[in-house]
Amino acid sequence: MANIKSFKAIINADSKILILGSMPGVESLQKEQYYANKRNQFWQIIFSLFDVPLCEKYEEKIEFLKGNRIALWDVIESCYREGSLDSNIKEERVNDFSSLFTMYPNIKYVIFNGGKAYASFKKYVGFEQYDEMTFIKMSSTSPAYTISFNDKKNQWKIIREYLDENKE
Repeated sequence: MANIKSFKAIINADSKILILGSMPGVESLQKEQYYANKRNQFWQIIFSLFDVPLCEKYEEKIEFLKGNRIALWDVIESCYREGSLDSNIKEERVNDFSSLFTMYPNIKYVIFNGGKAYASFKKYVGFEQYDEMTFIKMSSTSPAYTISFNDKKNQWKIIREYLDENKE
């Protein structure tokens, strides 16, 4: 079983929404890119929310997120896991959210990409001290979660609604 570590947060001072996964999968870790598995629908969903074509270059995807006030990180900082399934995660340690939220006070919405990210945050971080934030658990964009693309996209539309009501 491998000891793995997540990536740094993709965030800037303008970020209003923080999307949290659990831990990058094997392919993402190998490529050092969030959601590198082509079967994961994360990037396709995010770009479709803005009615723009999906970029192929990772750097352009990151700039697109930042330009739309969206940050990206994982709840888990390190863990042991065989393969990519969240159910195989053992001995998880979470990232330092207290510091992140202090450094980036414009974060108002936290979106969890699936149940494991939500459960780990709830267990190790908690919601109580962040009563000025809105926390929402979404259906995972992972290929292991098999509801349709359109059903996932319809849930994830809340991101666009938050951004549209908070234009500055």
